[in-house]
Amino acid sequence: MSDKSPDPMHGVTLEMMIERLQEQFGWDGLAQRVPIRCFSHDPSVKSSLKFLRRTPWARAKVEALYLQTVQGKKVNPLNGRGKTEAKTVGKTNSPWKILPGMK
Repeated sequence: MSDKSPDPMHGVTLEMMIERLQEQFGWDGLAQRVPIRCFSHDPSVKSSLKFLRRTPWARAKVEALYLQTVQGKKVNPLNGRGKTEAKTVGKTNSPWKILPGMK
C-alpha cells in the first residue's frame, strides 16, 4: 500500500510554496509572474504569508504557479488545483460553461 497522496499539494504549506518559488524565480521573477505588492515592494516570506493568508484570489494565483512549476503544466487559478478548464454543457461549441465546483 502506498502512503503517497495523488494531490501534489498534500503536505505542502504556503510557506514552503513561497520559499520554493522564490528560490526558483527570485522576488523579481515572482513579482512578474504574480503581480502583487508583497512580491515587488520590500518582499519577505513573512509579509507574503500575511498577505496571502488574507487574500484568497492572490493565494490561488500563487498555488497555481506552484502547481505549474511542480507539474510542468499550465493551471488556471480560478479552476482550482490541477484543473485546466471547465467542463462544457451541451454542444461542444456552446458558450455556456459549468462554473468550477458545480456539477
